[in-house]
Amino acid sequence: MDDIFVGSLMTSPVTTVRAETPAKEAAAQMIDEGISSVVVVDDDDQLVGILTSTDFVAIAAAPKSAASFSVADHMTSDVVTTTAGASIEDVADLLIGHSIHHVPVVDDAEGVVGMVTTTDLTAYLAGAVDAEAARAWT
Repeated sequence: MDDIFVGSLMTSPVTTVRAETPAKEAAAQMIDEGISSVVVVDDDDQLVGILTSTDFVAIAAAPKSAASFSVADHMTSDVVTTTAGASIEDVADLLIGHSIHHVPVVDDAEGVVGMVTTTDLTAYLAGAVDAEAARAWT
């Protein structure tokens, strides 16, 4: 499994929002695109956080109206990241070790270049991703 790299399984490009985006707007975007997370970026498109469907549980449970929240109110700002050249074994260890389901893929020059999720890894392990094509990524 360690000869398959994150770049071959990641989703790219990723959906991004700004921290000041209303949470309701981010939720609608996630539903429209059929995704379970958005990457939060600053004005220079640099990663500042992540907002996942799990975060919306906290929003729904909050005593005030969800319409009043921005993405910044519930995003995770201490984001665990990986690189496209990391092995999927390493990213699986990250996912398990941090009890998370989404890891943004970053590049020093380009910023956020993709997203790898537990669903991506499951699809690969289930044979839904062509192993030879995945190995060809470099």
